[in-house]
Amino acid sequence: MGFNNTQGGTVHMVCRNKGRAEEARAAIVNESGNTEVFIHIVDLSQTHKVSQFAENFKKQFSSLNVLINNAGCMLHKRELNAEGLEKNFATNIMGVYILTQTLIPLLQMSRDPRVITVSSGGMLVQKLRFDDLQSEKGSFDGLMVYAQNKRQQVVLTEQWAKANPLIHFSVMHPGWVDTPAVSSSMPEFHHMMGERLRTVEQGADTVVWLALSRVVSRMCSGQFFQDRQPVPTHLPLAWTHSSADEMQTFMNRLETIARAVQSLPHSNPDQE
Repeated sequence: MGFNNTQGGTVHMVCRNKGRAEEARAAIVNESGNTEVFIHIVDLSQTHKVSQFAENFKKQFSSLNVLINNAGCMLHKRELNAEGLEKNFATNIMGVYILTQTLIPLLQMSRDPRVITVSSGGMLVQKLRFDDLQSEKGSFDGLMVYAQNKRQQVVLTEQWAKANPLIHFSVMHPGWVDTPAVSSSMPEFHHMMGERLRTVEQGADTVVWLALSRVVSRMCSGQFFQDRQPVPTHLPLAWTHSSADEMQTFMNRLETIARAVQSLPHSNPDQE
């Protein structure tokens, strides 16, 4: 991703791998000349540690202008984290939910606060499964679980937008980008798409635009974007729509899980 030094932003990168995070930071500083880039080592699949990080960040800083939820995973076997949560759900949903919910007070202190969540067009084939958040029913298909998580992110964004009118929420599909995650989790798709896959810069374009463009703040909050345009969250005549009650049940269940995790005794997080 190209960073423009004229923006003068302070960037906090929440990363899982310290070595790769430091390489990315060095590249950003070298290209932009902006040294205000800070690394926080957090595994988004470790729900309690996400909660600890968010609480500590809230104590340390007085405001936050933009939150970009970009971490994600696609595991093809059902695995549980230390809190007993299925890891795809823990990373793609609970990490996003707890981080965003905890940091909303900081966002509200900014003049033009925004939250952008990186979803996927794969969500179009999924209806919200509000009664099976942990993918316990039926056979486990990692690709479909991922797509379900991405539908959940769309619903989350729509509900957050309604509940927090002072913050601009958006969710987006970056297109199919040639990343190590795509090649490792979907090798056949990666091979089939070949040179039609987007570059990392192309994939990041709409994220950066949603974060920085003045035009965005005048657009409706809670929309799904692709290539800088709001696009429908359901295919024509699709069966994927959910009722208001179903979406509220989903939100209530996320809050119940979050409270259970946050009630666990806090240990001192590792200083990396």
